[in-house]
Amino acid sequence: MMLRARWLLFAVAPLLVLAIFTLTPTPKPEATEAAGASESQGAAKRAEEELESAEELLAKMPPGLAAPDKKELAHQILGSAMNSTKDWRTLYGHIADSEDGDGYCGGVIGFCSGTKDMRILVESYTKEHPDNALAAYVPALRAVDGTDSHEGLGTGFVEAWQAESEKPAFRKAQDAVRDSMYFKPAVDLAKLDGLGTLGQFIYYDAMVFHGPGIDKNGFYEIRERVRGMIKTKAEGGKEKEYLDAFLDACRQAMTEAKADQDTSRIDTAQRAFLRDGNLTLRTPLVWKMYGETFRAS
Repeated sequence: MMLRARWLLFAVAPLLVLAIFTLTPTPKPEATEAAGASESQGAAKRAEEELESAEELLAKMPPGLAAPDKKELAHQILGSAMNSTKDWRTLYGHIADSEDGDGYCGGVIGFCSGTKDMRILVESYTKEHPDNALAAYVPALRAVDGTDSHEGLGTGFVEAWQAESEKPAFRKAQDAVRDSMYFKPAVDLAKLDGLGTLGQFIYYDAMVFHGPGIDKNGFYEIRERVRGMIKTKAEGGKEKEYLDAFLDACRQAMTEAKADQDTSRIDTAQRAFLRDGNLTLRTPLVWKMYGETFRAS
């Protein structure tokens, strides 16, 4: 509605528009960034409150993507997007700097040293297992949080990560942080929006890729922005129409961040499922990722 009004203003009052643009000061970049962060922080806070107020309702809903077979399928699709493998359990020990500005990224969900989730993981793991090989790197992880720096980490940290990943306790810790920070909030919010299993996966993948942070184009900001433009199924809208718009927004955010970003996870996977009307993520399932074909039965 606001978009239509803006076009109408340009059509019937060009001189007024010119005056507005002439008289209105251009926001400084730092002010614009601060406003974007504030909006995203607000979106995250509102989503948190939404989840807290709906705990009893959510407990009565069908498991959807949280059902064991669907959760396994979700991580097979996610594994194909993250590391071109359905065998997502091989990713616990993976760690590298993909040079995307997030520092070291590793583990089953791509925890990053620059985006707080790796720090949270190692801190929580160290609390339960104080003698682990990663404990010595907690101060360095706190220092580099929010940057792409390797200071205080380096080869020793990489080797410690790989060594700990062989232990069931560290794998369990990765699963726990993944589920609490990414899987559960994404799936629960999708349920509140009236979305089926596919929609729940789309939210989950968006949460993983775009992050649960407060920056512009984070998951919470994208969700709130799309909901402001089109009704969810829970609001009486059409599920496919809403998911199409949500995928459009996610794809745009991907290419805004990196113009040559490969968008296979949307174009030849999620969008293909949606186009086929597979809102329940029924199997057998076939999808493509980076030109490679994957199947799940």
